[in-house]
Amino acid sequence: MESAISARGLTKHFGAAVALDGLDLEVARGEVFGFVGPNGAGKTTTIRLLLDLLRPTGGSLSVLGLDPRHDGPTLRRRVGYLPGDLNLPARLTGRQLLGDHAAVRGVDLGGRVDELAERFDADLDRSMGELSLGNRRKIGVIDAFAHRPDLLVLDEPTGGLDPLVQQEFRALVREAADEGRTVFLSSHVLDEVQHTADRVAVLRAGRLVVEDRVDALLARLRRAVTVRFSTAPSPQAFATVPGVVSVQAVEPDGVRFELEGVAGPLLAAIAPYGPLDLHATEPDLEDAFLGFYGGGRG
Repeated sequence: MESAISARGLTKHFGAAVALDGLDLEVARGEVFGFVGPNGAGKTTTIRLLLDLLRPTGGSLSVLGLDPRHDGPTLRRRVGYLPGDLNLPARLTGRQLLGDHAAVRGVDLGGRVDELAERFDADLDRSMGELSLGNRRKIGVIDAFAHRPDLLVLDEPTGGLDPLVQQEFRALVREAADEGRTVFLSSHVLDEVQHTADRVAVLRAGRLVVEDRVDALLARLRRAVTVRFSTAPSPQAFATVPGVVSVQAVEPDGVRFELEGVAGPLLAAIAPYGPLDLHATEPDLEDAFLGFYGGGRG
């Protein structure tokens, strides 16, 4: 199947500064793809190249099977974009803005705008200059999703949204993917990416550090597992269990394991000793992210 986004050796220089350095990226149609990295990593530059807001210095790029440089007008009708630095005209109401954009795209949104406004409790009839940051952000979300685009490009989409609205946003993203549409989600909110994306790419200094499924990335990480027994066995009984990186006794009657990979071999090994309780500290995407950058918590 044709990819939604395909980049090969994508490079962007600003004078002597290298913003992107040979980026290879493949985003499948119908998936939610997380794109993470610190400020200055090249995330926003990549998005601007996707939308033909910037031109690449080198490499090739295909979006929905089209060349952004030569097929820009056609492509933009099929893309929903929510910029990180959302700047809405203060004098217009949300309804006026959405109507203008629908006319430019040549689509009839029907009741879609009101449906989304109800879901997000968005006020479409006040001028946007009177709205808070969070309420303007809601208008931006509605604008990106209303015409049911084939590709959604979302840059820090939930900034300024309260937790309940963020939850509704995540549901909307999953609905789009279930309908076969593609979501390219750039965010520094790692919890958002972890619970929304199918795959994630980590960018550092314009280069791809890693790209994989979220569950596969988490499976690479070490996690702590503490098991309590009626009578704790010797830690040495588990020293050679596959995936166990370290093991130590803990009081009272417990054993603490540092585990890497799947837990099956460890569970099989402790079963004959009659475990009473098990507590695992699961890793999250922030652990992975810090690991890729050579850091740690704190």
